[in-house]
Amino acid sequence: MDNQSNAPVWRNVRRIKNEISVEEGRELLKTCRRGALSVNGDNGFPYVIPVNFYYDEGDDRVYIHSARKGHKIESIAKDNRVCFTTWDNGKRIEGDWADEVRSVVVFGEAEIVSDLIIKEDRLRKFGNKYYPEPEEVEKEIEADFRNVELISIKICHISAKKVQEK
Repeated sequence: MDNQSNAPVWRNVRRIKNEISVEEGRELLKTCRRGALSVNGDNGFPYVIPVNFYYDEGDDRVYIHSARKGHKIESIAKDNRVCFTTWDNGKRIEGDWADEVRSVVVFGEAEIVSDLIIKEDRLRKFGNKYYPEPEEVEKEIEADFRNVELISIKICHISAKKVQEK
């Protein structure tokens, strides 16, 4: 998507006053625990799946683990353009009943990680985000490393905003 003649034109947040910085969006990628991955699915229908994920700041990519086969993997093989979003739990605005929620939307290009060293490293970091003990992560990697795919999303565009839920 770096080719200038074919570069997409990304939409701006419609309500500019609700926009938050890309840095705040990346912070959400680091701290949120669940998100939704959207792929171009069967028969032109979008397919959205709730997922756990890991954001690696060093390579500015989002990682998602997956079974080796299935709708998600097959869709990415046909069209690697994806959209991923996550959001925080919100916070109550003093004196109001509605929460203020921050979210980030990532447009990117997905690929299956084939480099086994990178795959193991990112799966370990991924596991350490969710498992309470590193020993549990090592057991999972040892048991299932060859049975999982790791999807890497190269970030092409980030958009982030906050909204009050009323």
